[in-house]
Amino acid sequence: MFYRLYVRPVPPFADLINEPENQIFNWVLVDASGDAQAQGTTDTREHIEQTLAQNALDHVRLIGLIPGEEVLFCFADIPAKQARFVRQALPFAVEEQLAQDISTMHLALGNREDKGFRVAAIDHQRMGLWSELFTDWFHARLEAIYPDASLLPVSEHDWAICLDGDSALLSNQRGEWLKMQVGNLMMFADTLAMPPDDEVVTQVRVAAYGTREDLHAQAPVLKNLQSSGRLAVSLQTLELMPLELLVHAHHHHLCSPINLCQGTYALSGDGNSTLRAWRPAIAVACLWFLLQVGVEAGMGIYYNQQADELRNQAMAMYRQVFPNDRQTHAGNVRRVLEGQLRLAQQQGPNADFLALMKQAGHQYSILPGKESVEFNTVNYSRSRGQLVVDLRADSFARLSALRNGISGSGLNAEIGSVVNESSGARGRLTISGG
Repeated sequence: MFYRLYVRPVPPFADLINEPENQIFNWVLVDASGDAQAQGTTDTREHIEQTLAQNALDHVRLIGLIPGEEVLFCFADIPAKQARFVRQALPFAVEEQLAQDISTMHLALGNREDKGFRVAAIDHQRMGLWSELFTDWFHARLEAIYPDASLLPVSEHDWAICLDGDSALLSNQRGEWLKMQVGNLMMFADTLAMPPDDEVVTQVRVAAYGTREDLHAQAPVLKNLQSSGRLAVSLQTLELMPLELLVHAHHHHLCSPINLCQGTYALSGDGNSTLRAWRPAIAVACLWFLLQVGVEAGMGIYYNQQADELRNQAMAMYRQVFPNDRQTHAGNVRRVLEGQLRLAQQQGPNADFLALMKQAGHQYSILPGKESVEFNTVNYSRSRGQLVVDLRADSFARLSALRNGISGSGLNAEIGSVVNESSGARGRLTISGG
């Protein structure tokens, strides 16, 4: 004999991200015939799990009921019949009916009606939290998650209303559901009084469920609905709590709720699924993958070591030719050599005054914001092969950019005697042939 456990979170809701264990529930445990075997109100998950353990119940099917106001109902008019094509077209079919970005919504597909497919839409983040809340219970396995209002029985009426404290759950023959404050029912009376499509009726049948306390507390509102003249309201008294009504309707197929556990939140099968036959092959494939990753990683380390060795050899050869160059490293040695060769081709083995001025002038001409750079004095030492320029700029960054540009052309460039002033910075730029 199998058992179903219906659990419904009780507001105010706990912090489902950081403290889900503090959430309390109303719950009902029913057997295969639909008879309640145990129930409780405002109990924790731990208490419910202990009850299942004490009664030696295992593999109980868990049904989670979440607040109906968090799940939106809409229709999707999709001509396709194959499930794969329907799901591909679903986001485009309901996008205009939802105020939220469709990419942030989880869409669950229901039965097909005259107006199209029934669809339930909920925020992805909220659905993730509810799914996690109902998953991995001891002695119970999640079977479905439904909006609570979608489980109201409407088989014999056009509308069903269930009073739940200050709130009211509503559902109709088309399977639409919603939740509102009881005080707003009168504003919704005109919508309730609209007959089903293509039907002419004098009155719309409405079943109002509630405990004696709720029916008595909301008597003025119900009386106003009854006196509207267009609604035939029948009062149905519940012995305990609204959850029992929802459980009864679901077990006896008096409603057509949409299971939200689809797509990303679809539930995995049990141990007898066809996946079990493929487990050995999957294990071999995983082992081969790990071995391949290990081989690739080892080859990567080997080639990296070879590259390091080649770079060290290249730098050793460069140091033999240019022993006094301490600025060049393995990362820029190619660029420096190309610059030096290019300069040597243009000017010969030694860079004279004109060559240095040409390169410095070229770098100045392409310098961003060059208008803020001023040349005060220019001195050239033939014996040292150096060009010394006193500069002033609006910032040291501008001087540094000029130096880097000259260095990138294959010359040696250094800035010294830097003085930062309120109007900018001045310094001495020394350029040599490298």
